[in-house]
Amino acid sequence: MAKILEFPFLLELIDERSVAFRAAVSSAPSLDAPVPTCPEWTLLDLAHHLGGVHRRWAATVAAGPADARPAGTAPEDAPAAPREREALLAWSAEATALLLSALREAGPDRGCWTWWGASESPQNSGAVARHQVQEVVVHTYDAQITVGAPQPLPDEAALDGVDEFLTTCVATPSPWPHEPAVIDFHATEGHSWRLSLSAEGAHSTRLTTPDAAAAASTSVRGTAGELVLALYSRIPVDSLKVDGDRRHFDLLEAWEPEE
Repeated sequence: MAKILEFPFLLELIDERSVAFRAAVSSAPSLDAPVPTCPEWTLLDLAHHLGGVHRRWAATVAAGPADARPAGTAPEDAPAAPREREALLAWSAEATALLLSALREAGPDRGCWTWWGASESPQNSGAVARHQVQEVVVHTYDAQITVGAPQPLPDEAALDGVDEFLTTCVATPSPWPHEPAVIDFHATEGHSWRLSLSAEGAHSTRLTTPDAAAAASTSVRGTAGELVLALYSRIPVDSLKVDGDRRHFDLLEAWEPEE
């Protein structure tokens, strides 16, 4: 069974992938290059986005427990970011350092506001670190594909990423508005997850043995990295091995659960 990564390793991954992100930005012939996986964004837009995300979550974690988004941490509150490459790279590195410092100071168990309050993930700094790994992993892929040098996602981050996406971004008590469905995700590395969709909401489970009593409506198989990229709409689901009712993925992608 895939295990949730330890907090210190999560911070290492954030740091390492942030360095890889900046390396891709540094190597680009132009910051105006369009990002194929983020329509309407340039590489400059992508760098501004990720740096802003790091700064906002640093402030959110530092604010501690809160029932609402802390003041000054909304996207529209961010000051203008640099546009010149060297200044931008320095600003990005500072943003990563602020995030890592806030997370180290808080430790993994300190409560804080998160947008995934109704999910299966806790509202604490450990869950923020776990999600920020996926944020920077996916956006590093975005930057690398923009400069024509995409690399596979790190194995540990990818395996944790499938579980993290399902528990944080999908799981909810909000009723599934369509017929009940069961979607299985199989990583070729030997790990599997099940997403159950019904009037009781969306619930994820890590599978340890085949469950013949509850056959999946749909299943998808690929490397963990491919599954993460498909979940984040970076590659088409049809590029993986899909069995069963393909339309469940379209319904899931279009679903906007009630708050």
